[in-house]
Amino acid sequence: MRTVLIVAVVMAVLLAPTACLSSVSMLSMTLLGTRSTCGGMLNIGEVPDRLTVRASDGFTFALDRTQLTHAATIATVGSRTPGVGRDGVRIALMAALTESSLRMLANTSAWPDSTRFPNDGNGGDHDSLGLFQMRPLAGWGTVAQLMDSTYQARAFFGGETGPNRGSPRGLLDIPGWQQLPPGAAAQAVEVSAFPDRYARFEPVADAILEALTSPADDQPASAPESSKIVFPLPKGTWRATSPYGPRIDPVTGANSLHTGNDYAAPLGTPILAIGDGIVTYAGAHPSGYAHLILIDHTIRGRKVTSGYAHMYGNGIHVRVGDHVTAGQHIADVGNDGKSFGPHLHFEIRVDGHATNPTGWLSDSQPVSAETVSPCAST
Repeated sequence: MRTVLIVAVVMAVLLAPTACLSSVSMLSMTLLGTRSTCGGMLNIGEVPDRLTVRASDGFTFALDRTQLTHAATIATVGSRTPGVGRDGVRIALMAALTESSLRMLANTSAWPDSTRFPNDGNGGDHDSLGLFQMRPLAGWGTVAQLMDSTYQARAFFGGETGPNRGSPRGLLDIPGWQQLPPGAAAQAVEVSAFPDRYARFEPVADAILEALTSPADDQPASAPESSKIVFPLPKGTWRATSPYGPRIDPVTGANSLHTGNDYAAPLGTPILAIGDGIVTYAGAHPSGYAHLILIDHTIRGRKVTSGYAHMYGNGIHVRVGDHVTAGQHIADVGNDGKSFGPHLHFEIRVDGHATNPTGWLSDSQPVSAETVSPCAST
């Protein structure tokens, strides 16, 4: 990997009262109505033998099956990594296209033994290796590790499940990466001497994703009918703070709609799935939510989406696509994002429409959870 220029990534994290999410409450109306393109499991289909693509400067070229297989590996790893989603995979593809043309490159000048591992040719940039041209001397991994495409993809995405624990930084370790232009986000990981190169491959990454993924990506299976409804926090652990409804935004001072209820609770208090359902979002989110879980349910024959926000990243215990049961421990109360104290921001949508959680829960007669189901495996 070329090293000279470092992109400074600055995200201002505003603090608001536990009433929180005030400045993004209108945004949340959209988030709970549809699946966000920031997250979600990608359905990787058959890898084509060849794909003709065009870069932003009009240059047209073809990718072969080997290159597209590496792209599918990147997409699969990203899809299984909480917080990455389609947008993160797109950034990774832009980086790999720029650094190696989606080829697993050995480096005989720096690492003669690198040719002992499966490779698509020989590179020669400093001591860089592989799809993302990662450098062993920079701490990305050993030669054996970096000659493995799955390992390189995991290292690029980084985060809590990444192999480097934030040093060097992967995409998920970059504060506010979701708010950066995709090329700038790729540069923030790669730290290249030529930071403007990545944006050239944005349309190519989009074409690859379109070719590799199923049209059904954004159509999750229908959630099963829930057998019971459970309050989202255990009995005796919480107190209501800011309710659903119109209010003066404590950050901007403007009139706004608070689209959920806030429940103050100690850090680490278990957050419970309110009903049986399917997780459609779980991870970091580019808003005051900081981290967000969305679950689709079928309750009395109607589609209900429940939302849970402000957990820390390591306090999320489910993944997109997980089937959860009522009362299952899905997360821990946190104090991340636009939050002034540990609490759960909880939202309900019925058939896509924002609904007062207090009234909905009252009508649903939830069970107060005395015990907590084990966390879903991650």
